[in-house]
Amino acid sequence: MSTALNTVQKLDAAIKKAFEAAIAKQLLPEGEIPSFNIETPADRSHGDLATNAAMVSARVFRSAPKKIAEAIVSEIDLSDTGLERTEIAGPGFINFFYSPAFYAQVLEEVSEKGESYGHTDFGQGKSVLVEFVSANPTGPMHVGNARGGALGDQLSSLLEMAGYNVKREFYVNDAGNQIEKFGLSLDIRYLQLYKDGIEMPEDAYHGQDIIDHAKAFAEINGDKYVDAPENERRAALVSYALPLNIAGLERDLLKYRIKYDNWFRESTLHNNGAVKRVVEMLTEKGHTYEKDGAVWFKAEQFGADKDFVLIRSNGLPTYVVPDIAYHYDKLVTRGFDRAIDVLGADHHGYVPRLKAALTALDVDASKLDVVLMQMVRLIKNGEQYKLSKRSGKAITLVTLLDEIPIDAARFFFNLREANTHFDFDLDLAVEKSSQNPVYYVQYAHARICNIVKKLAEENITPRKCTAEDYAKLTSPEEIELINKLSALDDEVNTAAKDLDPSRITRYVYDTAALFHKFYNACKVKSEDESLMQARLSLCLAVKTVIANILTMFRITAPESM
Repeated sequence: MSTALNTVQKLDAAIKKAFEAAIAKQLLPEGEIPSFNIETPADRSHGDLATNAAMVSARVFRSAPKKIAEAIVSEIDLSDTGLERTEIAGPGFINFFYSPAFYAQVLEEVSEKGESYGHTDFGQGKSVLVEFVSANPTGPMHVGNARGGALGDQLSSLLEMAGYNVKREFYVNDAGNQIEKFGLSLDIRYLQLYKDGIEMPEDAYHGQDIIDHAKAFAEINGDKYVDAPENERRAALVSYALPLNIAGLERDLLKYRIKYDNWFRESTLHNNGAVKRVVEMLTEKGHTYEKDGAVWFKAEQFGADKDFVLIRSNGLPTYVVPDIAYHYDKLVTRGFDRAIDVLGADHHGYVPRLKAALTALDVDASKLDVVLMQMVRLIKNGEQYKLSKRSGKAITLVTLLDEIPIDAARFFFNLREANTHFDFDLDLAVEKSSQNPVYYVQYAHARICNIVKKLAEENITPRKCTAEDYAKLTSPEEIELINKLSALDDEVNTAAKDLDPSRITRYVYDTAALFHKFYNACKVKSEDESLMQARLSLCLAVKTVIANILTMFRITAPESM
């Protein structure tokens, strides 16, 4: 447990003991101590921690909150809590202030834990499967996949930092309507190489990639399949092109620094009977009915807005059935404690349907969390940007990464919460200035490396600081920065609970900002060797925190810029 969280825990115990002592001395009447909060005030001048214990106790102890607060303060023992004083504010809030020993302990903790600083046991080792991107394998990935990739991968890293056992998974939609359309599109393009007058259907895939696949297939097979049965020809074309597309997805995502633990194919669920089985199970449990020759699920009985079709009148399953089977596989067959999907905001209505089906299958639907992601707009020269300057075609993940640094892409896409629309400024992403958020953070890390290097050239190296050394860190800029470092564990736990990696992106940006503020106000090199070592220790602690977060998010932490 971190110094800051340990201090909160000790303060909680001290407040409860103060209540008991006040009751024993009859400063307060007998009564059961109610639950209370300990929080960090928005304005730290009011205290480093604050509690509403007196406010929520007024009814229990039949007394004014301020009088209760006075009783608590008179009896509280802050020794060994990392706090040195307390004061009553307003109608009965109690504020507490850290002691110099607290600040020293924070810096010592960062130094001792190093790369593991910020890692918590919030997740208690529970297994989590995070599924994200899962782009249609019939074509290239788009900008929405770029945001989803950064979000899903960094959410996975955040959960790992919070103590979960995380697996990353890509769900390959290699069955169903889109594959039928893929086969049709390849088929037409292949036949057009040998026959005139064959038109491409309007709803087929018209991309250059389809033409390229058909030509490459023809180079290998010639006209061998031109007069073959249509189903045989299309199967051969799909068998050739689909693996290439999937390999391309994996290659492009690796370029984006995303490596999956598993690529799960939808076809597996069809081939092993899982798709058919979930419909049978729902039917056996009495949760389906037939109407107009189709099999319907009684979804309304399980919280969905309306019933929906599982099996069409032609005997084929709807798109949601493999999804139900897939999530049943995640939570039951493979037994993950939790499943998290990162999906586009257009899936809003889909989620309650899926959860309704899981509930009907006796699966705890609360084990499924869905992060819905809003759209991204690329902005260049102040205007929306849709076409690549290199190809003149719509921006894809690959063309985006050709135009901006990968560090910028991964950082920018997690600057905002997933449920907010995001304008991605391409000009800012390549700018080398403090206006560029990722550059600003990386520069803080590089600046610290340069400080250490410059001091080493003068034979000044870091040493272990004493309590007396740390006690000299008293300026507002120093205290503010240490407070920020102390909050990392709590930030990680809160971000993990909310499934919001952008919270940590903002945290590291704020940490960098506070460091630059400290650097401008406090000279590290000093004739006071004790103060210099304390400030050097603070610099190294900031360097550790920035590096830990950037590394966790697969963003480089440069030593020079």
